Amino acid sequence: MAGAVLCSLNTRLDSAMLSTLLMHSEAKIIFVDQQFLQLAQEALSIISSKNTKPPLLVVIISEKSNNSITNTWDYESLLASGDRDFAIRWPITEFDPISINYTSGTTSRPKGVVFSHRGAYLNSIATFLAHEMSTLPIYLWTVPTFHCNGWCMIWGLAAVGGTNVCLRSVSPKEIFESISLYKVTHMGGAPTVLNMIVNTPSCDRKPLPHKVKIMTGGSPPPPQMISRMEELGFGVIHFYGLTEIHGAGTYCLWKPEWDSLPSDERLILKARQGVQLLCVEEVDVRDSITMKKVPADGVTMGEVMFRGNTVMNGYLKDQKATDEAFRGGWFHSGDLAVKHPDGYIEVKDRSKDIIISGGENISTIEVETALYSHPAVLEAAIVARPDNHWGQIPCAFVKLKEGYDVSSQEIINFCRDNLPHYMAPRTVIFQDLPKTSTGKIQKSILREKAEALGSLF
Repeated sequence: MAGAVLCSLNTRLDSAMLSTLLMHSEAKIIFVDQQFLQLAQEALSIISSKNTKPPLLVVIISEKSNNSITNTWDYESLLASGDRDFAIRWPITEFDPISINYTSGTTSRPKGVVFSHRGAYLNSIATFLAHEMSTLPIYLWTVPTFHCNGWCMIWGLAAVGGTNVCLRSVSPKEIFESISLYKVTHMGGAPTVLNMIVNTPSCDRKPLPHKVKIMTGGSPPPPQMISRMEELGFGVIHFYGLTEIHGAGTYCLWKPEWDSLPSDERLILKARQGVQLLCVEEVDVRDSITMKKVPADGVTMGEVMFRGNTVMNGYLKDQKATDEAFRGGWFHSGDLAVKHPDGYIEVKDRSKDIIISGGENISTIEVETALYSHPAVLEAAIVARPDNHWGQIPCAFVKLKEGYDVSSQEIINFCRDNLPHYMAPRTVIFQDLPKTSTGKIQKSILREKAEALGSLF
């Protein structure tokens, strides 16, 4: 209402990166929870050292402390100093920016995605409808609010009079306790969060007071993970989207006739990314070069593309990247998918993740799905390893569940039993998997490790 543009910053970034984003966004004021005060002060110190005026710091006091906080505003005091007669500064047009959201893969060259008032408004409506929300829902936040403005659910919940239940950190035990205590009806979380939930020790679980509907997206959840969530009493709604399209863009709209199918078939269908949300103008799978539609045969791969009012205004101060993202009049997601005869899309891989081995395209998602069905596997990621004969071969990075001990050959044999042999990994490395601040596995780091291994023979 003050005419400002919102910019939620990732609390897991270091002070150097935060200072970069504050300067890139030209922030005038920064609100900081007391827990992150030192981090913010370090970032502002870096800005000052570059002879740039830092933004005004406002601290949200979350608990009483004997330590005095100087050279800052206290949030409650700032509110008390407001002018009750202040006139709201309405946007001039619906396409004026409402927020800037830095992508989770932010590097030294930041990419700030500009949301419009119209796009945020439309996607808020579309998302709470897809999440099957009625009035007065109770929503548990495990999605960071700096990520696509919480998939636009921050605004959506306000529209339906929702209650927000927030966690300072995501732990399965706290999730179950919060659901039980506050009678949570809805929540959202990346597949990483679902994986934490299904592998929670029974002593940390509590029975759900009712079916809790959970939206998941960010990366394709394996069907086995969806099955185990439903066994625990969750209703899983699978969606697909990106920061650049205000969060969710498609979801697997469930067809009643699928209820009669065998369990395995139902889960495979639910793992699809589906059809466009209500307020999304158009989603298609097209050839990245020719821009022609791919046939809806469930086999031919193309790139997922979007257009309409729920697509971003562009990247802040980066016209080159904006032009590249919108070439041919569509926003290019960078995700490869097929379209099934019923119009539902199914993402097969990121274009940069696809493995080409002996001329065959290998979907890393298909191999990872097979790995997740192994009883000992907690987390898995597949990347390309260079090979002198085949060009590339699949390399698996696996984290085992506690108490399990299997060899790399056992994992390889398991994949060969469940996949075409050329798709099975030739190398298995057991380790913790690096993740981005939004819980996605950082395949770029794993690709560098696999590249350094060189050819197997």
